[in-house]
Amino acid sequence: MENSSLYDQNTFYGQFERDLRRARHEVIIESPFITTRRMAALLPILTKLRRRGVMVIINTKDPVEHDGDYCRQALEAVSMMQEMGILVLYTIGHHRKLAIIDSEVFYEGSLNILSFSDSCEIMRRVVSSVQAEQLIDFIGMKNYVDR
Repeated sequence: MENSSLYDQNTFYGQFERDLRRARHEVIIESPFITTRRMAALLPILTKLRRRGVMVIINTKDPVEHDGDYCRQALEAVSMMQEMGILVLYTIGHHRKLAIIDSEVFYEGSLNILSFSDSCEIMRRVVSSVQAEQLIDFIGMKNYVDR
């Protein structure tokens, strides 16, 4: 696949954060789990994006689908994101792990972007507006990013 590269749990966030910082229009992140620890690392970047007018959409599991501390952490993180103007959507039984930036760059794989802490993962980064648009349509986000 042209214009694609692979990342693991050790190399993913460096490239992902560089791509986030360059976002101009929208960022879509799908991650079934959200932890306060991972959100603490990503919120400063997401805050800057929102201040610049970049639309940020998070699609995740409803926090009530989580048990115990995961539920509490997800509720806390969702509240913080909504206060910043981030659109948070819930999908029952959600399990997709992906991100799409400006309908040009996308990541897909096994890493829970908003909760990762310590596991062996893989993410593929693809630069392709055609494939990014296809993914946006496939996951039902076309109405959110039509420009």
